[in-house]
Amino acid sequence: MQQFVEASTPGIRLWTEQRGPADAPPLLLVMGAQAAGVGWPDPLVDALAAHHRVIRYDHRDTGRSSWPFEEQPYRIADLAADVIAVLDGLGIERAHLAGLSLGGMLAQMALADHPDRWISATLMGTNALSITPYTRPDGSTVPVDELPGIAPEVLEMWARPVEDHGREAEVERRIAHWRVLAGDQLPFDEDYFRAFEHRVIEHTGHYRAGTAHGSAEHEGMLRTDELAKNRVPTLVVAALAEPIFPPPHPQHLAQAVGNARLIEIPGMGHALPPAVHAPLTAAILAHTGAIPPGE
Repeated sequence: MQQFVEASTPGIRLWTEQRGPADAPPLLLVMGAQAAGVGWPDPLVDALAAHHRVIRYDHRDTGRSSWPFEEQPYRIADLAADVIAVLDGLGIERAHLAGLSLGGMLAQMALADHPDRWISATLMGTNALSITPYTRPDGSTVPVDELPGIAPEVLEMWARPVEDHGREAEVERRIAHWRVLAGDQLPFDEDYFRAFEHRVIEHTGHYRAGTAHGSAEHEGMLRTDELAKNRVPTLVVAALAEPIFPPPHPQHLAQAVGNARLIEIPGMGHALPPAVHAPLTAAILAHTGAIPPGE
């Protein structure tokens, strides 16, 4: 079922989709920067929807939601407020929560600011919104600003200007981007990502590349104290081939967030190819209690 809800800013609409039984425990999926809700692959969503009422949505300036940034700039904090606006717009009091990349940061902000709205949380492909130092297994500590940075090949890709050379050229640009985001531990399936991006463009209605989230004001995102006090059961997914927030970022996140535990998905990078769907689904469902651990 698809419907639009009002964002946290009046006059801005957010596209939402729900799959799964209406009476099943809700699970809200929050995508990354400039990524539409259909960035959560259909097979993954359908697997989760066998046990949950799964909700995915388009951020502002993605997909079928409003694209207001050029005339009405907003902050990353407004995107975090939209997470709650989606629940309110759908009449959901409490839900499970899962966020990827920027979506993992928005999920942390939602956890910190509205802990009463969440049954559980799953964070992946993201860094801690905390200045708490990372403690190594040997007991030594590392300041947050000394943790590993983004892989050079990703930074080089991001530095390239995005130019309009037509739809197919844009699809090829996105495939090249996925190639570096996916990491080097799993075979890269170019045909899968080509079909995936055609699906995103079909959903959005155009192939224009969005840049709003990179330009949005990032101040005020830290939640060090609130995350340390978190009591919502939280799962941190460690992707060993992650090129944006490589280990030990997941380990640091699990330390910075109270009541958090860590699980590793072998071969996973900063993408959701078919090879990670089954282990990721199993991890999320075991965490939400939809399936017993080990089944």
